[in-house]
Amino acid sequence: MLRLALVILWPSFLSAIVAEGLFFSYFDPHELGMLDAGVELPAIAVYTIGFFCFWVFCAIASGLTYYLQSTSSGSVTGKS
Repeated sequence: MLRLALVILWPSFLSAIVAEGLFFSYFDPHELGMLDAGVELPAIAVYTIGFFCFWVFCAIASGLTYYLQSTSSGSVTGKS
């Protein structure tokens, strides 16, 4: 079970680092928000929340990839 968690969480962690770097290169944390209402949190809090959101989304994608790969019947890889 630990190996499964590491197989999913480590690649998603690395992907979240890249995603956060790219996202916050283009968007200022204080300008995020809806309907012209800016975020009232400090920038470091927005970066932290953003990182964990990216990590969760990337973990879901990694988990789905692992699930689909483990349940495939071999038709994608050519094995029977």
